[in-house]
Amino acid sequence: MREIVSIHIGQAGVQIGNACWELYCLEHGILPNGQRCEGTTNKQHKHWFSGESFSTFFNETGRGRYVPRAVFVDLEPTVIDEIRTGPYKQLFHPDQMLTGKEDAANNYARGHYTIGGEIIDVFMDRIRKVVIFCRYHIGCDQCSALQGFVLFNSLSGGTGSGLSSLILERITADYGKCTKLQYAVSPSPRVSTSVVEPYNAVLTTHSCFDNSDVVFLMDNEAIYDICMKKLDKDLPTYTSLNRLICQIISSMSASLRFEGALNVDLKEFETNLVPYPRIHFPLVSYAPIISPERAYHERLSIQEITESCFHTSNLMVKCNPRLGKYIACCLLYRGDVVPKDVNAAIVNMKSKKHIQFVDWCPTGFKIGINYQPPTTVPGSDLAQISRAVCMLSNNTAIAEAWSCLNHKFDLMFAKRAFVHWYVGEGMEEGEFTEAREDLAALEKDYEEIGIESVDEDSQYDHEY
Repeated sequence: MREIVSIHIGQAGVQIGNACWELYCLEHGILPNGQRCEGTTNKQHKHWFSGESFSTFFNETGRGRYVPRAVFVDLEPTVIDEIRTGPYKQLFHPDQMLTGKEDAANNYARGHYTIGGEIIDVFMDRIRKVVIFCRYHIGCDQCSALQGFVLFNSLSGGTGSGLSSLILERITADYGKCTKLQYAVSPSPRVSTSVVEPYNAVLTTHSCFDNSDVVFLMDNEAIYDICMKKLDKDLPTYTSLNRLICQIISSMSASLRFEGALNVDLKEFETNLVPYPRIHFPLVSYAPIISPERAYHERLSIQEITESCFHTSNLMVKCNPRLGKYIACCLLYRGDVVPKDVNAAIVNMKSKKHIQFVDWCPTGFKIGINYQPPTTVPGSDLAQISRAVCMLSNNTAIAEAWSCLNHKFDLMFAKRAFVHWYVGEGMEEGEFTEAREDLAALEKDYEEIGIESVDEDSQYDHEY
């Protein structure tokens, strides 16, 4: 029961999805038309054509083609049309690419209530067909229920925020037991693509508390800086950003698709990273992020790439984890990695004084090891390397990002600026207040988690 449905929502979700499926096809030896790549009898590629390898993300048709188990949706057709006419146009099932005629205009309420409300029933019907197709071809005994859903969206756009919230609500109602993971592009501290993105982000985050199990945050500013400093790109494009993002997503899903010494499934992310239901916003970092020119001159040992993951410069969100405390940490290694070297690297990291864990979580680290080395897209800015590590860490420092977002929200909402656009689409003004109070409570939750526990014995001694 390893099958996963991917859902790509809005411009950011669709473009990241396009980059992800390009990489998945290369990793599994699938051509842009969905056929197997011929001439891969090499031992290095023997894992490509194992049934387990394909079944996680691809459905196999009766004609031997492999179709992504994914649904793309956007309220306007421009971005999805690029996929429909692009090099991978034959890979995707046309019914699984859904577009509207009118976009959400950066308005959460349009994506959630009016325009999104018109398309949601058609979308859920496509999801049901994907799930039924999976059960029919893999067999009900093996796939009585999907392992879960993975959503890709932006928190700041109208479709990415509003429609995503609506989709999560419906999926929770129809497939309640399935795990729901989100890869969300969050607003950047200094760079803004829309005036009202604080409203959209706060409103959709409020929805995430009840309807999403884990949300992995990334912001364009942090990834943009990584591309400039680590990959020597003067002006990184969205293609550069998306290919870096999909490399991270691939590392997180590698254990579901390939063999390894310590595999991690979808549910384990939630079990190991989320101490309380609301505290489900882990930080993401990745190493090594290195250009082909530099790869020849740098030593990339397991200890070095592990240390790099704890540096702020490798983090996908603009915040400083050294100012907070780690609640839990998941290190996902892939490629030429052995457990002995990983254990030595972990022991070394635990000895560092700047890496602090909350005192009530002494174990701290969850390890995943997968033997499949990273694959790079031809012409990519990333070097082809033999090993890599992706770190997922729940850290109280993420409260810094929420605080910045809440401050921007407060500045506008104090004057009720732009609120009429949301109310005019059928939303009540009270939803703003409710969502803002919920995020204030989230900030408080992180603050309380970071406070040192009071030793019970000493407390009793003091009382008596």
